[in-house]
Amino acid sequence: MLRRVVVALLAPVAWSPPGVELTRWRTALAEDVVDLFATLAEVETALAVTPADRWLADAVRWPDTPVYEVPEPTVDAVLAALDGYDQAAVVAADAPDLPGLTLGKLLRPLTSRPVAVAPVEGGGPGLLGVACRLPVPGWLPALDLDADGPADLRRAAPAPTDVAVTPGWHRLRGPADLAALDPAVEGWEATRALLSGHRT
Repeated sequence: MLRRVVVALLAPVAWSPPGVELTRWRTALAEDVVDLFATLAEVETALAVTPADRWLADAVRWPDTPVYEVPEPTVDAVLAALDGYDQAAVVAADAPDLPGLTLGKLLRPLTSRPVAVAPVEGGGPGLLGVACRLPVPGWLPALDLDADGPADLRRAAPAPTDVAVTPGWHRLRGPADLAALDPAVEGWEATRALLSGHRT
């Protein structure tokens, strides 16, 4: 039986909606990712933070959710911290309305490809997440979820087909991204409540 893990990278967030305090915003986003993880089947889940943000993981984690402290909030730092898994996915934690099915699609290509990536929907730089077989392929470059895209990985791979590109999703990286939130998608209660002016 393959051991697979999906890790939410609780990276620093540089903005919050008008009138919303940054710490509350970060906490709401992280709460919604943790709630999403509770719905996933056939995978283990974990959180990754820098030591300075350990408070955030402790505030939102389920009692049995592992927390990995990493020296920097990057994909390669998270992958290097994992042990005992056959496959792993690292996903950005600023996509509160992300459907669990999208994470399943990110892992699925690993049966035939060493790496899979989910882009940020709508174009622009960045990735929603990266999945790979473990141990990490030696050619996998250091990745920045905010800056790198599928083409960067395909250029680094021995063959472009080694990197599968799966369906993407939007991230909340600035005020304009709020319009992409889908009220019809179930979940993301903490973010939804904060945006509607209610206390979380």
